[in-house]
Amino acid sequence: MYYQYGFIGLNYLNLIIRIISVFLNLLISFMKAYLKKKNIEISLQRYGIDALNAMALGLFGSLIVGLILKNLGEWLSLPILVDIGTFAQSMMGAAIGGAVAYQLKAPILVIVSNVVIGSFAAQLGGPVGCFITVLITTEMGKLVSKTTPADIILTPIICLVLGALIAKGIGAPIQSLMMQISAFIEWSVQLRPFLMGIVLAVSMGVLLTLPISSAAIAIALSLSGIAAGASTVGCCAQMVGFAVMSMRDNNAGAVISLGIGTSMLQLSNIIKNPKIWIPPILTSALLGPLATMYFQMQNIPEGAGMGTSGLVGQIGTISAMGNSQEVYIAMILLHFVLPAILCYAIYRILLMVGWIKIGDLKLN
Repeated sequence: MYYQYGFIGLNYLNLIIRIISVFLNLLISFMKAYLKKKNIEISLQRYGIDALNAMALGLFGSLIVGLILKNLGEWLSLPILVDIGTFAQSMMGAAIGGAVAYQLKAPILVIVSNVVIGSFAAQLGGPVGCFITVLITTEMGKLVSKTTPADIILTPIICLVLGALIAKGIGAPIQSLMMQISAFIEWSVQLRPFLMGIVLAVSMGVLLTLPISSAAIAIALSLSGIAAGASTVGCCAQMVGFAVMSMRDNNAGAVISLGIGTSMLQLSNIIKNPKIWIPPILTSALLGPLATMYFQMQNIPEGAGMGTSGLVGQIGTISAMGNSQEVYIAMILLHFVLPAILCYAIYRILLMVGWIKIGDLKLN
């Protein structure tokens, strides 16, 4: 009798487990369908690449362009440009908020709410705290958007309140962490200028060419001083290097696009033949220690991850080191002349051994 009751109890237990399993599967299916309906996709591509690149565009449209206008205004004695540039830099958080929300295909009410929250979050957590805050707020806003007749009131209220709470909760810790990382990098460069010159130049140069914003990373880490100077040299090696290497394969317009636009244009060719990446990377490794140990190159966060793109790296170098003849000579050598010579020389060697062929750098 005991075994009979025990067998019945086990059957009931199995039945309960099956019911719970069916219920959980239905719940998961419902959630997947609802997230798909709201265009919420939890993936590395959506958050780690698409949203991060949107953050970079927000930085370009505010902080970096503001830097260019501000410096032009000072050089040309035009106060209006200085005022516009200064204001544009102060709107970094709003630009990031709007760009990320737009990239994630948020409804208009969520986008405008994130413009406000982005500005608020940037004051507390800097660009990284701002990015995380608007990312979460955007997705939460998309969940509740257009679900009630009072959408025009409820959606902004939920976005603003939720965003403010997130910003207050994570802003200070994230900003503190970023500052500690920045201080550690600067300390490492001072302690091991040769090794860190190589590490920073190569890593930032590689990030510049990948579909990840090196500018956003440099600003997020607040790279400055000699660390930023080495990073700039590595980025210049990628851009100038690819431009010089591709002169046989491309017309003048494509070469200029690589040289002062972005080396990311060569990414598809790198995937086809990764060996074409060797010359710029080796050039970065050779010039990084030269920048940290001999020339003592410096930069500001806005220019550290830009290289020769729009000459922002050079504008940042002048902002950090001053407007002197020595600075111009060092900048011309390390940002343009030496990257071109070294990269082309390594490229020619790889051509001779057959690792690279004519046409491998052709831009379609």
